[in-house]
Amino acid sequence: MSETASFVDPVFLARFGLTRINAIDYFLHPLNPFRTHTKTSNEVLNMQGVSIGTLMAWGVGNRPGPLSLEDGEEEYRLALSRLTGEQYELLPVTNAEGLTPQQLSALFTIRHVHRTSHNQTRVLGIYYILEGVIYKSPTVRGLMKAHVTRTLEGLSDACDALSVCARYDPSTGYVWKFVDDDSDDDEALYYVQEKKKRKQRRIVDNRRPGERFHLMITYTYRRNDCKTVNSSSEEEEGVRASEKIDRILSHLSNRNVVVKGKHRV
Repeated sequence: MSETASFVDPVFLARFGLTRINAIDYFLHPLNPFRTHTKTSNEVLNMQGVSIGTLMAWGVGNRPGPLSLEDGEEEYRLALSRLTGEQYELLPVTNAEGLTPQQLSALFTIRHVHRTSHNQTRVLGIYYILEGVIYKSPTVRGLMKAHVTRTLEGLSDACDALSVCARYDPSTGYVWKFVDDDSDDDEALYYVQEKKKRKQRRIVDNRRPGERFHLMITYTYRRNDCKTVNSSSEEEEGVRASEKIDRILSHLSNRNVVVKGKHRV
């Protein structure tokens, strides 16, 4: 059964209402999918005419009725402790001082146990009745799964928020700017426009592969004149040479000059 399953009987609620006196009877509804199919000690007591309501009205043994709700629940728990087998216990309300009757009747906690002796029980499940709807308590696995899911959602939202603040520069790499101002938007727009320009700029060469030539720039240093070469200076010279070539090609393309072999049209 799914962990999100629930059960409610509107007819029972409309006819009898829901209080701590009949909460066990409501849980033992024949159509409740959460109840066990085996015979429980609660049903044995019902056949004997013992319930929280009857104990409150008539009392038991040397405690004649009427009894209070707390005394009736205590006597019902003592009657269950004398039997063995599967049982449903209505757990008492802790810190009930200051709560109104409507608040006390909004939530009930029922524990399904298997009793082997007067003081030895094994818990089989815990259920809640919230405003007339019966739910099964989630398992530890379900709770951990929910916590992990919420954590992953938070991390995903954090990554999405950080991705907006990321800026990329070819010379420095990625930088982070967390201040939301117009300058950041202008800078982001500048990067987008530059990227489009690089994609649009193409050099058209209609010659066959065998007729194409490759421009190679070679820096030659004599060993007698220069024994050591600074790598940074070579990179700067290469960048400047590349920029000059780009300007020449751009100038030729603007003047509609097409080079074909050794002739110019």
